[in-house]
Amino acid sequence: MFDGRFRRGIDATTAPVGAWLVRWGVSADVLTASGLVFAGLTAWLIAIGQHRLAIVLLALTGFHDMLDGAVAKASHRASQRGSFFDSVVDRVSDAVLLGGVAYYLTAHHHGELVLLPFAILTSTFMISYQRSKAESLGLSAKGGLMERAERMILLGVALLARVIFVPVLWLMLVLTTMTALGRFRRVWSVAARPEPARPAAYRPRQHAARRWRSLSRTTRH
Repeated sequence: MFDGRFRRGIDATTAPVGAWLVRWGVSADVLTASGLVFAGLTAWLIAIGQHRLAIVLLALTGFHDMLDGAVAKASHRASQRGSFFDSVVDRVSDAVLLGGVAYYLTAHHHGELVLLPFAILTSTFMISYQRSKAESLGLSAKGGLMERAERMILLGVALLARVIFVPVLWLMLVLTTMTALGRFRRVWSVAARPEPARPAAYRPRQHAARRWRSLSRTTRH
């Protein structure tokens, strides 16, 4: 949702910060890697029950994730390798954070509740995978209620008080599942439309070669 509706405003806000960080010699890859370190520290604090302090580090994790793209643009070093690295680290960070949640639930709750963060992680990965696969097919799959920024915010809300921790996790599962299903429906609908006919200029090369051979024969006769 934030990525679709507020991306221009966020980019306009982070661009000066990204330029300032570049002047200090900070690279996008460094921000991406340090964001993973903060995610690990956040997960550890969640696991041991230090949730108020975990909120602070979760916010710092989010800032790293938000600024690495701005730094890449400001340094004019945006690359496929950097984009790949950022995407992989984002997935690892999600797994680490929800791993900390699972550890906390194991220590403080009984039964199968520990499976809740793994269910959230599965829905989260489906959201990311569907976007990646759709874009590889030339289709758009952005948007939805629970993209990464919204998930980070909702996790921060869950950490505010132990009494709402589990209920907010259930809410997160519902919303991520709805987002995954909604994204699947949108891509499925778009993919069902017939592809537009290609202009003659974009026909396969072998067709052009055949026409050239036919013309050559006619000229010879």
